Amino acid sequence: MFEFRIIAECPVTGARAGEFITPHGKILTPVFMPVGTLATVKAMSPEELDAIGSQIILGNTYHLYLRPGAEIITKAGGLHSFMNWHKPILTDSGGFQVFSLAKLQKITDEKVLCRSHIDGSLLEMSPEWSMQMQGVLGSDIAMCFDQCCEFPATHEKAEEAVRRTALWAERSREYFMRHNDTGRQALFGIVQGSVYEDLRRKSAEDITAMDFPGYAIGGLSVGESHAEMYRILDVLKDIMPRHKPRYLMGVGYPLNLVEGIARGIDMFDCVLPTRNGRNGTMFASFGRVNIRGKKYADDFSPLDPECDCYTCRNYTRAYLRHLAMCGEILGSRLCSWHNLRFSVRIAQEAREAIIAGTFPQYLEEFNAKFHDDGTVTGQQVES
Repeated sequence: MFEFRIIAECPVTGARAGEFITPHGKILTPVFMPVGTLATVKAMSPEELDAIGSQIILGNTYHLYLRPGAEIITKAGGLHSFMNWHKPILTDSGGFQVFSLAKLQKITDEKVLCRSHIDGSLLEMSPEWSMQMQGVLGSDIAMCFDQCCEFPATHEKAEEAVRRTALWAERSREYFMRHNDTGRQALFGIVQGSVYEDLRRKSAEDITAMDFPGYAIGGLSVGESHAEMYRILDVLKDIMPRHKPRYLMGVGYPLNLVEGIARGIDMFDCVLPTRNGRNGTMFASFGRVNIRGKKYADDFSPLDPECDCYTCRNYTRAYLRHLAMCGEILGSRLCSWHNLRFSVRIAQEAREAIIAGTFPQYLEEFNAKFHDDGTVTGQQVES
């Protein structure tokens, strides 16, 4: 039920255009995956996600375990039926949320003891628990339970996380093969190691030796600089198997997307488009826009004249600013709609450029045009 093949590859950068076949449909890569933590991408309906070109979305095991729980999702017939999304779904293992949200009590090689961020109840998390819950969710792609380090982390602490991630990957794989391996779900391994090149190499060797159908890079976009992220991706580029999909977890800033694609990454996810959208921060072809800026009060042009999204085709900067300043729900929806379409479109346009043999030019033009500081010829954008 799963097959990945590379359609075209940039000879200069190594960027890849591929096809990933899953039980719920074909995914054209590179691809940006909207995050639907609690069985919903915030402010968006499944029909709207389909309209902007979303091919696959994410759910989170930790959150869905707490609410609504395994029993409800089982009765619903799985996550696809529960949320009325009939394209592919990837579920995070819950490991990252254990360390970022829950109050950690104790971590051992056997399991993690923590307290729920909702009601403080004691939870026991383990590779077996994660595989069991992801089996209930019925996602197309499940992730191994792993240990993610905060940034910065000492070499010693990152090394311990690499060791434990390999141990948990083996246990995840063993449980998966006994209980989940029905041909309806694929299990991806996760490479850790913080910003240490030797640990990233070690982790990649450990995880790829287990022969998963796909591999993720975790523990980036957690506070390190763009340069540090790119350095690690450069290290991993020639280590990770060429013939299997590569997934960069939690990365969605526009410049990181195009630079990640240039380093052979096939799949991305991030909450940034919807989180920023709810706060009135938008991404446009020329840079970041704080739509709350006073100068937009009487600006009746579209947010991004180059964008084909519903928001840019129908509403003005002045109206979006008005909604954001008033705290209207429609503002969150329209801004999220645009940001998600912008992120999805980056991957689509990069794919087209790879197939056409023009990706180096696309990369150069994108980086020249998209400004963090908002400075662009004939236009000023608030960051």
